Amino acid sequence: MDENYKPPKMNPEKEEYVPSQKTRTWAMICIAAAVVSALYRLLVLGYKEQSALLFIGIPLVLSLLLAQTPRPKSITGVIMKGITLSLLLFGILLFEGLICILMAAPLFYLVGSIVALIMERRKAKWYGDKLNCACIMVIALMSLEGATDALSFDREEEVVVRREVDVSSGEVMARLAAKPSFDLAELPLFLKLGFPTPHEVRGGGVGVGDERVIHFAGGEGEPGDVVVKVVESSSNRVVFALVKDDSHIDHWLAWKTIAWEVGMNAAGKTEVSLTFHYTRKLDPAWYFKPIERYGVSKAGEYFLESLFDE
Repeated sequence: MDENYKPPKMNPEKEEYVPSQKTRTWAMICIAAAVVSALYRLLVLGYKEQSALLFIGIPLVLSLLLAQTPRPKSITGVIMKGITLSLLLFGILLFEGLICILMAAPLFYLVGSIVALIMERRKAKWYGDKLNCACIMVIALMSLEGATDALSFDREEEVVVRREVDVSSGEVMARLAAKPSFDLAELPLFLKLGFPTPHEVRGGGVGVGDERVIHFAGGEGEPGDVVVKVVESSSNRVVFALVKDDSHIDHWLAWKTIAWEVGMNAAGKTEVSLTFHYTRKLDPAWYFKPIERYGVSKAGEYFLESLFDE
């Protein structure tokens, strides 16, 4: 045997694979997204997907999970990436529509920003500081709005839209008794975001018992009909009450009555007022109440233009 021969050195310990920081971050993001997807399904099964548990509770859980990523360079960056990925998952895997994503996104990012600010304050665990813990508990309590009737604010809403017209009160009633043409008016920009829109009206008349069937299609959800019936009628006032709503609009609010009134304003001109009574279904109220009121007012303007734009 060659005296100069030296056997190779053997390393008794195998090298362990250590994932990079980027790999650990994305793994945590994927895990967090999977958890909130499961939570979303549980809310749907429990008929709580319209409550603040979805719009505040889920982003709170998501943000807290993402904040536990090992040694993140930026907690805020990780949380924002995770929220964005989760919203994309809601749209792609859970088949949520554009409107739901648009409505949920500001709340998700707001809650995520608050949690990130708390975590970045001392780079500490949220439960290790009394102030941090108190802030998280406040957000958690806010997420319970709408979970039960006792935890809900008043849902009954009234929106009034008025328009001055150059026709007599008799002509107003005649036009209301006929079928409106939705091709005459330009749909407001807000209603073009993906809401179902009226495409056809069946029925007519303004006598008590007369019905209208308004077919809504396009946008989010399956096509459906809103059926209303005249429950009050006079020479200057007609009130429609909801009979049935199987359109996707019922996912956000429940119509109750729609009242048309015609009179004279201070300038001696004919004025038509359209009053909507409905029940808000989405929580939290501080966020969704103004959004729904704005949307209903735009819908009222659109109906008035459909009847009275020449």
